Amino acid sequence: MRLTVKRHDRVETFASRLVRSLMLAALAIRVAVNSAALWVAASLVSGIELSSDLWSVLVVAAVFGIVNALLKPLVMLLSLPAILLTLGAFILVVNAAMLALTAALTDSLAVDGFWSTVFGAIIISVVSWALSTFTDDSKSNKRVDSR
Repeated sequence: MRLTVKRHDRVETFASRLVRSLMLAALAIRVAVNSAALWVAASLVSGIELSSDLWSVLVVAAVFGIVNALLKPLVMLLSLPAILLTLGAFILVVNAAMLALTAALTDSLAVDGFWSTVFGAIIISVVSWALSTFTDDSKSNKRVDSR
């Protein structure tokens, strides 16, 4: 019995590899953005200490991304009444809790005190937002048809 590979199977394999590599590139960019944001926060806030080892910083950034991706939506949903009552200000507390949880899960990040955590979360949010505007090209690739 002879197996033949059809041309569309090769194209589909190429397309799936391309999509997979683009997803990995987007993940690497996101970890780099988180690393930069964590480094800026550690540089500006005296109560935040981050390891100087690059690999440790990348691990902390990956853990921070996983914590934000998995737990933050649930915490935001559960704290929705507090968020609404404070007109969104409670989101700062949620972001600070995600930073504190990341510090508890990793040895390369240490956060001392509530206010250091809050200020660090604010700085991380602002730096991450600013860098994401430069790296997020999903919105800029959309063409507007003027017909």
